[in-house]
Amino acid sequence: MTIEYDQLEKNQANYVPLSPISFLHRTADIYPDHQSLIYNDLTFTWSQTRQRCVQVASSIVSRGISKNDTVSVFAHNTPEMYELHFAVPMSGAVLNTINTRLDADTVAYIIDHGESKMFIVDRGLWPVLEQALKLSSVQPEVILIDDGYAADSEKIVTPQFTTYDDLVERGDSNYQWSLPSDEWQALSLNYTSGTTGRPKGVVYHHRGSYLMTMGTIASWNVPHMPRYLYSVPMFHCNGWGHAWTMAAKAATVVCMRAFEPGLFFELLEKHDITHFGGAPIVLNMLANAPKEQQKTFDRTLQVMTAGAPPPAAVLKSMNAFGFDVMHVYGLTESYGHILQAAPQLSWQSQDQDTQAELRSRQGVRFAMTEAVEVLDVETGEPVAHDGESMGEIVIRGNTLMKGYLKNTDETESVFENGWFKSGDLAVIHTDGYIQIRDRAKDIIISGGENISSVEVENVLYKHPAVGEAAVVAMPDEKWGEVPCAFVELKAGLTAEEGGLIQFCAENMARFKRPKKVVFGALPKTATGKIQKTVLRERVNSDK
Repeated sequence: MTIEYDQLEKNQANYVPLSPISFLHRTADIYPDHQSLIYNDLTFTWSQTRQRCVQVASSIVSRGISKNDTVSVFAHNTPEMYELHFAVPMSGAVLNTINTRLDADTVAYIIDHGESKMFIVDRGLWPVLEQALKLSSVQPEVILIDDGYAADSEKIVTPQFTTYDDLVERGDSNYQWSLPSDEWQALSLNYTSGTTGRPKGVVYHHRGSYLMTMGTIASWNVPHMPRYLYSVPMFHCNGWGHAWTMAAKAATVVCMRAFEPGLFFELLEKHDITHFGGAPIVLNMLANAPKEQQKTFDRTLQVMTAGAPPPAAVLKSMNAFGFDVMHVYGLTESYGHILQAAPQLSWQSQDQDTQAELRSRQGVRFAMTEAVEVLDVETGEPVAHDGESMGEIVIRGNTLMKGYLKNTDETESVFENGWFKSGDLAVIHTDGYIQIRDRAKDIIISGGENISSVEVENVLYKHPAVGEAAVVAMPDEKWGEVPCAFVELKAGLTAEEGGLIQFCAENMARFKRPKKVVFGALPKTATGKIQKTVLRERVNSDK
């Protein structure tokens, strides 16, 4: 006789949709008076943060925003940005955080593509939004974050908008928020860096962000009540999901509006920081900061870094500061980190150079990641664990996007045979640790930001003197890697390196401009394709 297990059904008592907003409410219930946020001389407790989020959610709903409406946020790492990671999903809307380094044309595209109903902007970024709204066919209601700590250069005269403080003050403190009825409901919309033209809208769901939080806690070994310095931009994969992670652990979160090494060291010391994250550029800037600004600690600070692996020399200097650095790997499409260079006890017997090499690998899967494999691009079979056989990293798990907004073809192209195809080429070492060898789509990771070589090339081609152009990654001590352009000029025309770099800066986000231009004939295959492999070899031989 078969036992009828399937007759036992879900009900409201034994099944509750997973959502990261539940972490805020648990912590506020249990630790209401514990410090939640610190920003300059502002401080909040978890009960205050919860109350502010509830009132903002109420105000958002009162303005006609409802389920699946997009609320865009263009802001720095301030308490408002942190609160919106809870307030927007509590209203049922979808949180769309936008890269603060983007140009007006790209911001306008995001507004239109995401059909933004409300746009919350830091006053220092208003000039970019002002230009974007002139280009956009969608005209969302604008809410101004009027930050009294903005730099003098950001304290510009702006139109009279409703302010974020108005949303707090006018909100209903008794607003009855609710968890989503379906944990698959859209939580946030994050745009890629536009690696093949326009950026793609990556949609996260509540379930994935909940599980990302739990996996981060387990794999990074996050303790109770850590003190976290938020130096990771909260617009990037929702700040790697750490807004929700730190709420779950009743952390004290110190907000940092803009990164500056001297201030960073000061905040680490002043607030007894235990954890922080950042791209390798952050570590490089700390390692190269003036000696009088640097501080060393007799306690261990836990550091998560993602992007191009930090050089061994930088990892050594991090050890001298008292920082224990864990290198991770992920994509916007995977909610951020899904692999980690998890240290082994056996590594401790190795010399520092060897340890730095081991720690710089992309590593093994996080606790919430079901499977990661490296498959041969021709056969689709797993590659040998020999550190030499190369294939594409593929991923399976609950922390993968729902898909690309309004882009069925691209969504179907990356989900294949039960895997998500990353586009990154890697090897697997004998110990099972993955290491990236190349980027299938020629993405340049500069200071933690993705730069498309194709996008830079397209801008170069707009210059009247440029006949052909190719862009590859060039190693850089500060940024990890930067764009290097190889340009073949049209016959009879001339151009200067500085002029071409300035031309790019004026026609795209400034951080994407090439840092070097090399003039001359471009190497090509027999079929006329530019040989980027040869160009990469040239760049690397000159480093």
